[in-house]
Amino acid sequence: QIRLHLRSAPKRIECFDIANIQGTLAVGSMVTFDAGEPDKNRYRRFRVKTVAGADDFGMMYEVLKRRYTRAKETGDYPDLLVVDGGVGQLNVALAVLQELEIDCIDAVGLAKARTERAPRETEVKQSEERVFLPNRKNPVVLRRNSNALFLLQRVRDEAHRFAITYHRKLRGKAFTASKLDQIIGIGEIKRTRLLNRFGSVAGLVGASDTELAEAGLDETAIAALRKTLT
Repeated sequence: QIRLHLRSAPKRIECFDIANIQGTLAVGSMVTFDAGEPDKNRYRRFRVKTVAGADDFGMMYEVLKRRYTRAKETGDYPDLLVVDGGVGQLNVALAVLQELEIDCIDAVGLAKARTERAPRETEVKQSEERVFLPNRKNPVVLRRNSNALFLLQRVRDEAHRFAITYHRKLRGKAFTASKLDQIIGIGEIKRTRLLNRFGSVAGLVGASDTELAEAGLDETAIAALRKTLT
């Protein structure tokens, strides 16, 4: 509270991160820490719906707008909002709070350490993690090995892990669907039925011809499946 000039001790912290590949399968994550510990019942994940292309600021805006519109309806606010990123991401968060007329939440941006090397120098330097505050040009650099820095890093890293896990899950589903879409004789309904029965592409590959036939595939579809997936 003192180092970041917060209005109250940040007992409850919500942290947000975005994951995507060049704008595709974009997702957002929100993790919550209460009294320094993860509160997984309050974790949320968001499938980005309104942003096209690689627009991380737009994605962050959508996720925060959805979360805090809901928060305003229920009065369910954290003490501190943390976004993974620097001034740009923090300004997005501040814009959302201002637009929703929410003035009871402190917000900061936590920018990852940067690897730096001067021209013609062999020594590689690692910059400090920087905390960006509203209406302040220079970021705060928390003392290395301080408990405050450890907590913010832990919250940020958990938000990143949660976002990446959800993104990979969607990517796996998209890959599976695209592979099965290539198989003649397997439409959307049959594809869903097969995945429900065998669980994954690996399950389909490992199934016997008899099991696939029992699932409704004829010889032509089974042959096409083997050719496409193996």
